[in-house]
Amino acid sequence: MKKLSYVLIALTSLLSCNTKAPTTFSEAALNDILINQAGEKVTLQHILNTHKGKTIVIDIWASWCSDCINGMPKVKALQNEFKDVVYLFFSLDRGQAAWKYGIEKYNVVGEHYYLPSGKKSAIGDFVNINWIPRYMVIDTTSKIALFKAIKADDKKLLQALKK
Repeated sequence: MKKLSYVLIALTSLLSCNTKAPTTFSEAALNDILINQAGEKVTLQHILNTHKGKTIVIDIWASWCSDCINGMPKVKALQNEFKDVVYLFFSLDRGQAAWKYGIEKYNVVGEHYYLPSGKKSAIGDFVNINWIPRYMVIDTTSKIALFKAIKADDKKLLQALKK
């Protein structure tokens, strides 16, 4: 009976812990390798440093994902409304050819990167990708202002961009 009490107390503590979304990327995620459209390997840290001081929307998607494709008009609406924002698209496609074809086919405008290890990458692990599309907002101070949205018209996403 005593063991059961300890187990219940431990579970209650775990469940009641504040599970606040992170505001900074893990070291492993920052050092993770992505591939740009020119075929060059770059780290997430390098990409973020390139846009330091700017608001960034990260869209994790794949060309085979119907929800991602159906959400693209909403992403384009965001791009029209928030023209000063940098739009980064991280692909979970199964290969680089499919990724590049998807960019062209769906006329996806922004900076494009391929995650060679997909969901199993350090970025995928940090973000805990359980659904795509997945949107994140990085603010002008390089903090994660919005950790998770699965729709490009999510109110929290729009609020993060208006700050």
